[in-house]
Amino acid sequence: MTYGYLKKIIAKGGYDTEDLQDKMDVFLLAGRITDEQYKELTELINTTEE
Repeated sequence: MTYGYLKKIIAKGGYDTEDLQDKMDVFLLAGRITDEQYKELTELINTTEE
């Protein structure tokens, strides 16, 4: 569920990259997203920034 919300936020854009990355770190540590999901979301962020 958290993963899906994060993908939607990234797809829409208009977010603060550092803030979103910090939130993703917390979600990873809390077990809300997996390592693989974290890596995928980070790649999406980096791709949309370019």
